[in-house]
Parts: sequence; structure tokens; C-alpha cells
Amino acid sequence: MSTLLSAQSIHYHTTSTPLFEAVSFTLKKGDRIGLVGHNGCGKSTLLHLLFGSLEPQSGEVTLASHCLMERVEQHLPNSLEPLTMLQAVLDKLPEDQRLTEQWRAECVLSDMGFTLDDWSLSAGSLSGGQHTRLLLARALISQPDLLLLDEPSNHLDLPTLLWLERFLLTWKGSFVLVSHDKRLLDKVTNCTWVVRNHTLCSFGMPCSEALQALEQMNDDELKRHLVEQKEIDRVEKSAKRLATWGRVYDNEDLSRKAKNMEKRLERLKDAQTELVAATPWKLRLHGEAMKANRLLQLSSLSVTPAPEAPSLFQVIAQQIKSGERVAIIGSNGCGKSSLLRMLWHSVRQPSAPGYAIQCHPRARVGFYDQSLKQLSDDETLIDALAVFSDLSQEQRKMALISAGFAFVRHSQRVRELSGGERSRLLMVGLSLANYHLLLLDEPTNHLDLDGKAELAEALNQFAGGVLLVTHDRELIEQSCNRFWLVNHGELSEWHDIEQLYAELDFEASGSEQAALHASGEPAPVTATQPVRNSPEELLLQRLVELEAALEAELRRKPKHQKPKLQQQWRTEIEQLYLKLELV
Repeated sequence: MSTLLSAQSIHYHTTSTPLFEAVSFTLKKGDRIGLVGHNGCGKSTLLHLLFGSLEPQSGEVTLASHCLMERVEQHLPNSLEPLTMLQAVLDKLPEDQRLTEQWRAECVLSDMGFTLDDWSLSAGSLSGGQHTRLLLARALISQPDLLLLDEPSNHLDLPTLLWLERFLLTWKGSFVLVSHDKRLLDKVTNCTWVVRNHTLCSFGMPCSEALQALEQMNDDELKRHLVEQKEIDRVEKSAKRLATWGRVYDNEDLSRKAKNMEKRLERLKDAQTELVAATPWKLRLHGEAMKANRLLQLSSLSVTPAPEAPSLFQVIAQQIKSGERVAIIGSNGCGKSSLLRMLWHSVRQPSAPGYAIQCHPRARVGFYDQSLKQLSDDETLIDALAVFSDLSQEQRKMALISAGFAFVRHSQRVRELSGGERSRLLMVGLSLANYHLLLLDEPTNHLDLDGKAELAEALNQFAGGVLLVTHDRELIEQSCNRFWLVNHGELSEWHDIEQLYAELDFEASGSEQAALHASGEPAPVTATQPVRNSPEELLLQRLVELEAALEAELRRKPKHQKPKLQQQWRTEIEQLYLKLELV
């Protein structure tokens, strides 16, 4: 395969820390790369270095002459907000080509699922998911060979996320994708780059397999490090002993041997295997189960974003008990976060009996607001935690230190924190309390892969009840046991998450077809508009996917396997065999 881009020994340091040291790699045609690593390790910086918007302090990035590269930004540039969608796409072309090439811009917008009426909307009025599609359209108008995508799945609702997954699966070019969505990376990539120890570890496999290989690499490095440390300790003791004997007996030969041994000791230390620093904080959410029949009951509830605003959807009757972890799923703007804010308001200002929201009077309720406005900008870090529990200042200080906030920062004001740091501080506050019910609104927005895994584990160990708004499929499947779908102005409960995904995927595909018809274009069968299979074909396709997933799961090391998930798959496989009359 031909080389599209290469890097030779690139170095890049910020004013406070080194990000990359002597990084070299080659990107070839057909590579579909997932770029992962913890927050702040330099993933977005690496994309800037590849694109040329940043220059390495040393080393070189070379783009092949036949390769056209485009970058899909993380946020919509401010300069595009006044433009219509069509103008924003044409803005990527030279001015003298915009009139003659307008037909191509219209085709790309149609492929992105936009209708003819949408083309005249201002870019600044679009939702987060629409922004992602528009930025993709701007990149694709140039017909690139290589795409650089910086967290395109951030803030996307589940239907749009499924659309993005399908788009990347069927796009014929190469790409580098920065994302914390492991499911998306597993589906669409064939190679993984992990930013680690200021360099890149490359694995020719999707994300989950790569992370397992990385874990094995870490284990091997730890074993080597311990063996090397044992030898270092032995040589160090010998050098000290010889030096002491040389002084005591005034023996130059022994002193010379001691100096040679000290030189050898320095060489051993320089060559010792370097270990990756461990995550400084482990998330723990302390919860308590109530013996009551219910923690929360909803009946005839009309969900609105504000008291006088129109209703977004209706809740006929639902309740939550201890041990139930409910995922609320739906498109952006459908009212999921509004429901959580209404519940939180009702907890702080309880209403009379008979009201549509009834929370157990003795239930302690915690709330994670995705806007992070629960934390007062004017408070110091240590004072901001006081509202969550009656722990002493010393206990709060230790909690901050264990979460990576150094003592010198404890008097820092909340307003000075980054979004990721504010999120971590709010999680520290929730971890200090002991709740019966947690209301979590998009808690993964600022979390990396390790943080998401920790949150899933913490929720599984939480003894109380949980209402969770998220679009993260890994978190939904690993930590939730009930599923509420907000769609078409109603809330419905689903017991099979895969069927719910299929419903959302079907609607997303249908909206793309509708967009093509509305634009006056025919609806051809293309990579981004697949043919709708018959029910039997869909069942058979699902059966093949499940059997492949089960086979891959059983090949994993026992400590990484998920017996509950395996049993769910086996049960569904048996049901599919019955439906397809294969038994």
C-alpha cells in the first residue's frame, strides 16, 4: 500500500510538559486509525502537527504529493456561524470555483442527511450533531484521501452517533480518529495508536484488542523492571561495600573497582525499563439501598424545559427502586436533561402528595449537572466540596490530593479550572457523600477511556438507584439494567438494548432517505444508504454478529471475560435459532 504520510523523530513540548519525544510512524492508504490516550496527553496536538497547523520543535512530518488531507475540527469556527450551511461548505473551495461547483456542495449536504430547506439555515443555529455533519461536509467537498477527526462523537445523541458510525464504516478513504468512544473505535478502525510515555504505541488491531495488548505489555514491562531493579540493588550494595573496604584498608584496587561498579550502576539505571505512571484517582460512589418499595415515582408528568414552556414529552407512569440503574436515551433536545433538572428541582423543593413527581422523603439524592453549575465559581476547591458532606477539612484535603489536585491548588478558585478539572471536582464531591439515588446528566462528556471504565465499575457497585442520561453505549450496556427511550413526545421502556439500537438506526436511515427525496435527488443505494433487508435477513445478520462476538469473547483471558454478557448473548442466540427455525 502507498504511503500517505510519515513522521520522523518529531519532538513537541509545551511550556509546562513534554508531549512527544522522538515519535516516528508511517500512515498508509487503507489505514483507519483510532488515536487514544488519557486527557491532556496530546492527541489533539498530534492532529495539529499532522495537519501542519503546528510545527514540531524538531523532526519532520511529510505528506505524500498524491495525498489530499482534510481535518474535521472539534468545534464549529466562529467565522462560519453567520453563513448558511451551503455557504459554509462552499467556503472551503477557492472563490472562483464556488459557482461552478455548487452542485457538488449540494450533493455532499444531501449525503450528510440535510434537506433542501436545511441548506439555508445559519450554521450558528445548528445542534451539536448537525455541526458534526456540516464539518464533515466541508471536509469531503475536497474529496480527501485522508481525514483527521478530532472527537467527532462528542455531544452527539445516539441516533447521530449511529449515523457517524455507519458513515465511517462505509467511507473509502483513510482516517485518524480521536475518540473516547470504545464501541465506535472497535467498529470503524483497523489500527490503534496509543499516546503513552510521550510517544506512540502502534497496534494493528481495533481499540479493545489494542488495550488488552497494551495491558499485557505493561505487565511484561513491570516484570522486566522488577528484575532490573533487583540487579540494580545488588550492584549498588556491592559498590558501597567495595568503597567502604577501599577506605578502611586504604586499598586503591578496591576503590577503583567500586568506581567502575558505580559507573555500571548508572548505566543500568539509565537503561531500566520505564513504567507508565498509574492513574492518580480511583472513582468510588458510595451508595445505600433503601428498604422502601420505591425511591422515585413519576405519574402523568409533562416534561418541559421551563415552567411556562411547551411540553417536550409525557411520562405516564414509572418508578425506580434501589439497585435499578436506568439509562435515558433519545435525540438531542428531546428533553432528557430537562427531566433530570425537574427531578432535582422537586427534590430540593418537595411538592404536596399527589404531585407528578414523588421522591421518598428520607432519600438522599445526588445530581451531576452536565453544565457543572453546581460548583460555585467564587469558592475555593476545598470549600466547594463542603456542600456534599459534613467531612472535615482534612478529609476533603486528602480527597482532593488523591484526585490529583496538589495541596498548593486547594485555595484556587473554581472559575480557574478547565472543563475536565471541574468535572473531576464534581465527581470528587459526589464520591464523598452517601446517596440513595443518583441523577447523572452526561457525566462522560469530559472523561477519557479510563475514566469511563471507572464510572461504569462505580455504578455497578452502587447500592442505590441511578437515573443516567448518556449517549455512551459502553456505559449504557455495562452499567444499566433498565432503558427508557424518549421519542416522538413519549417515554417508553425497552428491555432489549440491541432492539432499541436497531429502532434508532432504522429511524436515522429513514431520515437520510427522506433528506435525499426532499432535495430532489434520487435515493440511490450507496455506502451511506444501505438497502433495508428483510426481517429474516436482519435476524440472520444479528445471529452472525452475536456468534462472532461470543467467539471473540471466549478467546479473551478469563479475567477479562464478562460471564453475564456471554449468558445474555447465548440466550439471544437461542431465541434467534427458534425464530429462524434453525433447530
